[in-house]
Amino acid sequence: MLIDSNNMISITKFQKEMTMRIRELQNTKKELYIMKNNVVSAVLLDPDEYYHLKKLEEELEQSSIANVVLERMANYDRAKNKSWEEIKHDYGS
Repeated sequence: MLIDSNNMISITKFQKEMTMRIRELQNTKKELYIMKNNVVSAVLLDPDEYYHLKKLEEELEQSSIANVVLERMANYDRAKNKSWEEIKHDYGS
């Protein structure tokens, strides 16, 4: 992933310019990479972008769960089901 160096700022500079940078983010909708010791330590996002990413994450998780269910159902054999009484008997409850 390429990061536009114009969207990078040191944490020290960000602390001094926080209000200005947040206004800029609200206007441009571009993320801001906050650097500490030349390593990205935080990314500041527009709230709409953040909510969009969270929604995508949730959809991906639901899709993964659906795939697991479909995979298990493909191999499901009702004849192998055990009653609760059989389970209790097998495990000594």
